[in-house]
Amino acid sequence: MNTTAFKNADILIPKIEDMYKWSVIACDQYTSEPEYWDEVYKTVGDFPSTLNLILPEIYLEKDDVSERTEKIHASMDKYISDGIFEEYKNAMVYVERVQSNGIVRKGIVGAIDLEKYDFSKGSNSEVRATEATVIERIPPRIKVRQGASLELPHIMILIDDPEDTVIGQLDSCEMKKLYDFELMQNGGSIKGYLVDEQKQEKIDSALCELADPEKFNKKYGLENSPVLLYAMGDGNHSLATAKAFYEQLKKENPEKDFSNHSARYALAEIVNLHSDALKFEAIHRLVYDVECNKLISEMTETLGLSETANSDQYVIISCEDTEKKFYINNKTSNLSVGSLQNFLDSYIKKKGGKIDYIHGSETVKNLAGKYNGIAFILPDMDKSQLFPTVIKDGALPRKTFSMGHADDKRFYIEARKITE
Repeated sequence: MNTTAFKNADILIPKIEDMYKWSVIACDQYTSEPEYWDEVYKTVGDFPSTLNLILPEIYLEKDDVSERTEKIHASMDKYISDGIFEEYKNAMVYVERVQSNGIVRKGIVGAIDLEKYDFSKGSNSEVRATEATVIERIPPRIKVRQGASLELPHIMILIDDPEDTVIGQLDSCEMKKLYDFELMQNGGSIKGYLVDEQKQEKIDSALCELADPEKFNKKYGLENSPVLLYAMGDGNHSLATAKAFYEQLKKENPEKDFSNHSARYALAEIVNLHSDALKFEAIHRLVYDVECNKLISEMTETLGLSETANSDQYVIISCEDTEKKFYINNKTSNLSVGSLQNFLDSYIKKKGGKIDYIHGSETVKNLAGKYNGIAFILPDMDKSQLFPTVIKDGALPRKTFSMGHADDKRFYIEARKITE
């Protein structure tokens, strides 16, 4: 019997030849680069694709978002009625993703129990957010989930498994291959294998070992601390949306038994934090529709910016072909990103402007030039600090880190029915 929040699920895999066109990148990527998504639409054409089952967040605030959502729901229903899926009952999928840099990232796709997840800061749940959740971002996403017959995961959840006892025990040679294909737009390639019942039991046993309270507390030098087994890597707001929607359903239907309801779970992939494929990179800030000089001047005064290295926090500011490194002397957070984010939130609230979160220092600088804005380039975070920081201090500032380049984010492949 499974005793952690991760379990098997009834997983759908498409029975189509052109998986290249089926699989597209996570909806929260390339939010300031419409040309990326234009190319995806051009590539997919009229072929069956997960592109028709998701709402890329670049379109989330467009006037036609309601029409797009209706089309998504209609496409889900059509794909089900057309019988393009093969359903694997009580399944897990072992994934080997060859990233754009050639390194293999391994993971297991299954279901996360939302009863064991709390995204609020300071949560003691077994599944926790690693960064602050922006509540305002959830309602628009709930509208996509409402009326949807399918869910598709781009959620990646981390386990702190230095000995690689969970995923490392799996051997693809012993499993049935479900898919093997190249990913579009420099996404690398991916293989998926069906995990049989015996191997699922071994996975569960290894996860339960990691979740042993005595061993957990000893590992982090704690006493009687609630176990954190699953920490969010990517897709924080997607999992938060699933949780909020589930809680909404329970509130609206108090007489209903939700103990085994499909909405209680969300598909996700677990990945070992210690995988060589996982590189934590800073997520940079692009600010535009502001007067650059005024913002930098106020920021200099508020955060005590200086070009002298007398602080362990810093940010590189690129604006109008000028790039300088500034140290933050008036810290408002334990991390550079937190001090910067606190200032930007306050400034934009008072004086207006827009902010976007960008992967890659060269990309954010190029976009700053394109939008006549400011690029704020931040230092990378040491991934070994993730679990201890979340355990002791709660969630990090939002958009603190990214696991690798945008090209290497999770692509949609598997699906699950979420209607009763």
